[in-house]
Amino acid sequence: MKLVLKIEELFMMGLGIYLFSLLPYDWWWFLVLLLAPDIGMLGYLFGNKTGAFLYNVFHHKGVAIAIYFLGVYLASPIAQLIGVILFSHSSFDRIMGYGLKYDKGFKFTHLGDIGKHNNG
Repeated sequence: MKLVLKIEELFMMGLGIYLFSLLPYDWWWFLVLLLAPDIGMLGYLFGNKTGAFLYNVFHHKGVAIAIYFLGVYLASPIAQLIGVILFSHSSFDRIMGYGLKYDKGFKFTHLGDIGKHNNG
């Protein structure tokens, strides 16, 4: 099942790349900004609960889609860019096995524990 989920995330990342291609930005912006949402990890400096909350805000696809559509509605390419980057980054993270965090620690995610190797 994990392989199916990773393939699904790969297609979602492809959608993010396509949506980026519709924006008026050079491709290097995508590469530079793709890891920017990881700034949410800084919340862990203030404990697991704050860390999980901030990390999840920066990695929640619903938030990303809302920002993107707000950008479409307002005809704001920068808001669309932010939404696309958040969405694409979240898909990339999930391909790599990083999911939304539980507040008991960074390695505890909705996809399972990070570092725990399960087959499937």
